[in-house]
Amino acid sequence: MSCQRLVLLLVVAGTTAAGPLRAQASAAAPVARASRAPVRVCAGGDVAVGTNLDTTWAVGRVAFGRRVAALPDPAALVAPLAPLFAGADVALINVEGAIGDGPAPRKCRRRSRQCYAIRQVPGTEHALRGVAPDAVVVGNLANNHANDAGPAGFDETRRRLEAAGVQVTGADTLATPVPLASGDTLAVLGFGAWRSPSVLDLAAVRRHVGRAAAAWGRVVVTMHIGAEGAAARRTPARPEVFAGERRGNSVAFARAAAEGGASLVIGHGPHVLRGMEWVGGTLVAHSLGNLLTYGPFTLRGPNGRSAVLCATLAPDGSVVASTLLSTRQEPPGIVSRDPDAAALDDIRTLSALDFPATGVRVAADGGVTRRR
Repeated sequence: MSCQRLVLLLVVAGTTAAGPLRAQASAAAPVARASRAPVRVCAGGDVAVGTNLDTTWAVGRVAFGRRVAALPDPAALVAPLAPLFAGADVALINVEGAIGDGPAPRKCRRRSRQCYAIRQVPGTEHALRGVAPDAVVVGNLANNHANDAGPAGFDETRRRLEAAGVQVTGADTLATPVPLASGDTLAVLGFGAWRSPSVLDLAAVRRHVGRAAAAWGRVVVTMHIGAEGAAARRTPARPEVFAGERRGNSVAFARAAAEGGASLVIGHGPHVLRGMEWVGGTLVAHSLGNLLTYGPFTLRGPNGRSAVLCATLAPDGSVVASTLLSTRQEPPGIVSRDPDAAALDDIRTLSALDFPATGVRVAADGGVTRRR
């Protein structure tokens, strides 16, 4: 365990459900280092560069005039993402699947139509580190596919990522402290419905985020949450169930994270874009969609649109600037910048529909501000 994570265990945070802890952080945790410089965080949604657990989807497939490779070079697939994260101090993605090879327990029943088993080939960890060569890269493992190769596969995935220089979050209830070139530290904390910390326990969400805010000041929360698919573009203010699983309440979760002191809340899981809103001073993206999902996935219509959100956090944790970069995928998962900026239209429309009072305003150039 790192010294920073040990210090976090020793912090007694004054966490309550009554309101944000950001202003209380310095008083609650004298061990926290005062922030000295702004930090630019760029975040994307789901990333999965194929699966070696089932390659039958590629049999007979043709794209761009040639046969589709079931397991192409991960670095080549990830390379188009690097310009989207240029200028970031921290790059945050959701690692949607295990990484490794060899035997693995079977996850999906035969002929299942709602089950995907995702394990990416070795080397993917280095490709993901290349998402932002000049930034700290953080990968979230609090999702429903990180365990697709079983508990041993999860542990291997975490080891591979960390050995490649990718910081891991979402593996336990402790925030991941991210050291910055400025000498400051940013905390990142991942939540899903499949392991602790869970998106279903809002009291624990407040407690864990509050503890991180007390120790590190600025906190980014990432959540894998909600139903899936084109029918799940709206963000309901109620618990969601998908494939028989309780997938959490994105609206209530975001409020709990904001009350704990989060500066940013980044959502993924629905595989489509959802609206964005301001919860007090906290900027919330309820789902950034499929950033790069190569393989047997639906990429038609809204499933093929995504965005990278870049936000600058002031020393006090407030969001002082933010912008969206629109992307698209062509089957079987080739990502590029979208010149038509369809993702911006999606987020603009959905934010107005689902959050008429708190939804963001999205300018033509992707700038994100409060609605006047």
